[in-house]
Amino acid sequence: MSKKTFEEQITRLEQIVSALEQGDVKLSDSLALFEEGTKLIAACSKELDQAEQKVVKLMKGPDGAPVELPFEEE
Repeated sequence: MSKKTFEEQITRLEQIVSALEQGDVKLSDSLALFEEGTKLIAACSKELDQAEQKVVKLMKGPDGAPVELPFEEE
């Protein structure tokens, strides 16, 4: 089985949240979905952290040191 892309992981996480919010899933299935969801959250968080580190590395100040700038809110 191939590794899911970040977008596929997010889509699956949305499906899990939707199924759990509906409340018509058996308890055993709910637990399995919750477990899958927590694994997806961990994987997505790790990927987001790695992306953030790459962005920080790409943004260097005049002395060559990374400069962290806040994201502008719209």
